Amino acid sequence: MNHLQEHRFWLNAREILHARLSLTEDKAEDTVIDDRIRGNINMHGSNLWILMFAIFVASVGLNVNSTAVIIGAMLISPLMGPIMGIGYGAGINDFVLIRTSFKNLAIATLIALLTSTLYFLISPLDTAQSELLARTTPTAWDVLIGFFGGLAGIVGVTRKEISNVIPGVAIATALMPPLCTAGFGLATGHWSYFFGAFYLYTINFVFIALSAFLVVRAFSVAKKKYVDPDIAKRAQRYIMIIVIATILPSSYLAYQLVGEEVFKAQATSFINAQMNFKNTNVAQVKIDTKTRVLKVFLIGDHIPKNELNNISARLNDAGLKNTILKVYQNGERETLNVSTLKADIVTELYKNSQVVIDNKDKQILTLKTQIQKLSTSRENFKEVPQELETLFPNIKNVFLSQGYDLEAKDNNKSETKLILNGETRKRLSKKERNQIEEWLKLRMKNTNVSVYIH
Repeated sequence: MNHLQEHRFWLNAREILHARLSLTEDKAEDTVIDDRIRGNINMHGSNLWILMFAIFVASVGLNVNSTAVIIGAMLISPLMGPIMGIGYGAGINDFVLIRTSFKNLAIATLIALLTSTLYFLISPLDTAQSELLARTTPTAWDVLIGFFGGLAGIVGVTRKEISNVIPGVAIATALMPPLCTAGFGLATGHWSYFFGAFYLYTINFVFIALSAFLVVRAFSVAKKKYVDPDIAKRAQRYIMIIVIATILPSSYLAYQLVGEEVFKAQATSFINAQMNFKNTNVAQVKIDTKTRVLKVFLIGDHIPKNELNNISARLNDAGLKNTILKVYQNGERETLNVSTLKADIVTELYKNSQVVIDNKDKQILTLKTQIQKLSTSRENFKEVPQELETLFPNIKNVFLSQGYDLEAKDNNKSETKLILNGETRKRLSKKERNQIEEWLKLRMKNTNVSVYIH
């Protein structure tokens, strides 16, 4: 391939990539995008009622630990409208739209918090389930989810044809569950839950708005024009202040969260690689990202101090500078967590034993019931012939037996068939035979009977 052919190849490749990745071909008109976003920012009337209903559904889902219910609540939530409005308003320099969107988002957030708090105040279930606890600790991945979810959302909104992107973004970014978890924290007095969940909610809406701002600017959507140049400058200045005030804290937050996640990953990898001993296991690990302290609790054979010091000396090489490694082993005074671990193990064993005991108790109860039925049945088989001979003195040599009726299910009868045999000194009338049969059904509580008296 000569130089000219190579140049043509790269030109063709660039054209193919441009055609495949172009976002301008199916882009809606600016007026359509504007009307579409402005039409979804208002929070009044039906939108507020839908929001409250969605909050109740999400709160129930978190309360009973149902992922499907939580996803359903996120699908019907109208929170994405004002958030997109903030990013779009910043992108087109529309200060009024930003202010209106912020106002509607604040109203929606307040209503959602009050609704979820009310639910958890009246709910009899006050245990924090796993779905709820997952919304109390933001991570760096939540920042990425919010940002890329917002990118997908604003790209979907700016298309000619509306797709199912927005519901998908609502599920992925999970705006509703953190608000419900914050309400749970308020209702139960768990302030760490409230602040952690509200923090996560803030991360989500800030990065969704930021991504919307970036895409709108990249598409060069028509900016708002002001007649008065002073008003235009003032509006742009306010918008820049809002954008910077939003981007700087969120960027620092993203940097901080990513740093913490990287530290945790490096620390976990270091412990897994270095703490491999033949007769000693790592029972518990605690990683403090703020103080950069690693606490490792070992059970098994005692590891010499010099070996642990050699492991600590490798922290710098593993990218864990200024990190302190504390190792606690059996018999040391500081191994309080080991005692806790032992208590947890004993508790777990007790729970497992209790489950086995409960199952045995159920089996015993079932066997007792069956024995009682057999005992009652044996007594009946002894007493019924005696009672029949008393009621009908002409009948003698009566015995009662039990069999299995193969056709019982087809005739909606009991599969257990009772058979009464006996002799009579005097021929019984049809009426008397019917009386005996009806008496036997009532006495034995079984409609599937046969009477043979000769």
